[in-house]
Amino acid sequence: MAEIVVVFDFDKTIVDCDSDNWVVDELGFNELFNRLLPTMPWNTLMDKMMMELHSHGKTIEDIVQVLQRIPIHPRIIHAIKAAHALGCDLRIVSDANTFFIETILKHLKIKECFSEINTNPGYINGEERLRILPYHDFNNSPHGCTLCPPNMCKGEIIEKIQDSISSGEKKRVIYLGDGSGDYCPSLRLKDKDFVMPRKNFPVWELICKDPLLIKAEIHEWSDGEELERISLQLINKISLGESAQNISADCKLETIREPFPQVLLAHR
Repeated sequence: MAEIVVVFDFDKTIVDCDSDNWVVDELGFNELFNRLLPTMPWNTLMDKMMMELHSHGKTIEDIVQVLQRIPIHPRIIHAIKAAHALGCDLRIVSDANTFFIETILKHLKIKECFSEINTNPGYINGEERLRILPYHDFNNSPHGCTLCPPNMCKGEIIEKIQDSISSGEKKRVIYLGDGSGDYCPSLRLKDKDFVMPRKNFPVWELICKDPLLIKAEIHEWSDGEELERISLQLINKISLGESAQNISADCKLETIREPFPQVLLAHR
């Protein structure tokens, strides 16, 4: 089933919170973070916060321990493993960073499920301090997208993924996300693709303003159980060569507002 490419956002999609906020809050630096937030871009601020953590004696192991207890719905782990077992090509496009994401995925034993992780670089320097750099060098080569933050245009990343799979005409993309940064890539999906916005989150609200701007079929989800059920329904429908419209009445408008039928999947 390699004809299906499933692209996940990370924060509030795979894990059930923002990993940046989680680390800062759990290590007791949220007051400093909130004070500095109006003064610099988010990505730059996170690099600054890692410097502050280091200067106050917080170690890489302290950060790892916090990341290993980040909240995640267990059905999301099952959904990832199931999609991978079915032969889907799983990828991540996230505005977090490589260190946070890889640490969490390794702890959950699902890192090997993903063929590619597109995110901000994060690495440990010679002083044993975590550095976080922007995905796009916005000072020297800005991406120019007005919908996205300066450090990352997810729409540009999705186009690169689309170009890399363009040789296979049967390739279809399922994109899952929650934040406003997931709107730009949603706009760039094709009519054979699927977008799964998290209900009552920023990307869902943006799509709701005018769903007809989205070429892909829209299928909302609210929690880990719905993410698992709907994503595996779509994968099953695609693999059977059936129309995904059978999942709900109207892919352009109704599916973003109406609840999905409770379909019992054979593997559960």
